[in-house]
Amino acid sequence: MKIIGLTGGIACGKTTVAKMFKELGASVIDADAISHELTAPGGAALPGIREAFGRLVFFPDGTLNREVLAALVFSNEAERETLNKVTHPLILDRLKEDIETCRKMGAVIVVLDVPLLFEVGAEKLADITVCTTSPEEVQIERMRTRSGLGREQALGRIKSQMPLCEKEALSDVVLDTNKPIDELQQEVLKLYNAWKADAI
Repeated sequence: MKIIGLTGGIACGKTTVAKMFKELGASVIDADAISHELTAPGGAALPGIREAFGRLVFFPDGTLNREVLAALVFSNEAERETLNKVTHPLILDRLKEDIETCRKMGAVIVVLDVPLLFEVGAEKLADITVCTTSPEEVQIERMRTRSGLGREQALGRIKSQMPLCEKEALSDVVLDTNKPIDELQQEVLKLYNAWKADAI
């Protein structure tokens, strides 16, 4: 089994690439989905978040107010670090559990779709790391189109992450997604076939 750690900057096409790998037959483990599950009603991360941030980030019914929490952590590095200390260990544990499940099911290629791959230390779980990348102006335009964010908001989200150049330097493979989709598909297919041949 070959484990691929897939990361990238915000709005750098990581989700698109993960979908391509899935369509080729890879098992994809989505860290965002795990994070969402951990913070859903009854989720394992909620007690820690309540302890760290108090009632401010919760609705009266006890569910997490994601908008308030996001506004808080995207504008304040210390608050972001506090949230990360609560959620990252839980995400890492779940990634390990899901990898074992894939192993038992006989998966050949497992893709860990983790936006904060290096920040949470999940690269240690992977055999190969891949970073999707795009020029900053393309990132801003994609966020404006898909999320309705203004330029300053978009830049704020980009700056809240590890610099893209650092992620690229730490990765084994860098995929530029600012190209026609069929070209990107060909690159992904070539990588997938090479990994599959190596894993079997």
